Amino acid sequence: MIAKLIHWSIANRFLVLLATVLVAAWGVWSVTKTPLDAIPDLSDVQVIIRTTFPGQAPQIVENQVTYPLTTTMLSVPGAKSVRGFSFFGDSFVYVLFDDGTDLYWARSRVLEYLNQVQSRLPASAKASLGPDATGVGWVYEYALIDRSGQHDLSELRALQDWFLKYELKAVTNVAEVASIGGMVKQYQVVLDPDRLRAYNLPHSRIVDAIQKANQENGGSVLELGEAEYMVRASGYLQSLDDFRKIPLLTTDAGVSVRLGDVARVQVGPEMRRGISELDGEGEVAGGVIVMRTGKNAQETIDAVKAKLKSL
Repeated sequence: MIAKLIHWSIANRFLVLLATVLVAAWGVWSVTKTPLDAIPDLSDVQVIIRTTFPGQAPQIVENQVTYPLTTTMLSVPGAKSVRGFSFFGDSFVYVLFDDGTDLYWARSRVLEYLNQVQSRLPASAKASLGPDATGVGWVYEYALIDRSGQHDLSELRALQDWFLKYELKAVTNVAEVASIGGMVKQYQVVLDPDRLRAYNLPHSRIVDAIQKANQENGGSVLELGEAEYMVRASGYLQSLDDFRKIPLLTTDAGVSVRLGDVARVQVGPEMRRGISELDGEGEVAGGVIVMRTGKNAQETIDAVKAKLKSL
């Protein structure tokens, strides 16, 4: 058999050389297109369900959120393991599927069963699917630094959350852009208990007044001069003075009590449970790029670098 193969190769030199060139060219092309990854992603096919249940202890989160979710997800087709974790105000459920399962088919099945169990969860519990990525997809980090000192951490974090994050999420193969560090700006209402007691105002009255004041309502239309004008009430709170002017009640003497009369309204940072620091030089704001499962890490990193340079 080997002798016949040698004789045929000698008799057909051109075909042998042509096949050799084609195989060599295919090898060079494969080397240039082979994905480069420092840590190959060998993780299981998984779908993560994160449920926020603000202000609740881990045991309550376990009983009212994690347990109903895990027991429901056990019947998802193709699921081989379901793991639930309960934290303060948060629940995480990991649904692991058999090898070879299509990730997006798995996500659609989990979402289907999540809709079934939603009615059994508390009203304030909000469940959502995690990104179509794994922990190995953490491929790039960046920090926002202002050497001139003109912008503080809250302004850098706002730039990250409201500009960079959305621009980078549009990059090919980027599943998630996680913001880290900095200060998240929020409007804070610091109530004065003595003044609340003087006006006999409960906390629930304050919360309800703020919620009702920060909304817009639409009405009907008016026809004037053969044209229709839409009627709406604009009520979004946009400044500290808008908060201070929120009406709470009217006293028997006809005096209007507003939020600014019983509370101090200010802009401050949201409570933090961690910081981001760079090179021992102080705190920074930044982000983490998470790549989609199974994509080319090198191509994703190059695309993110190019996008950051253009921004």
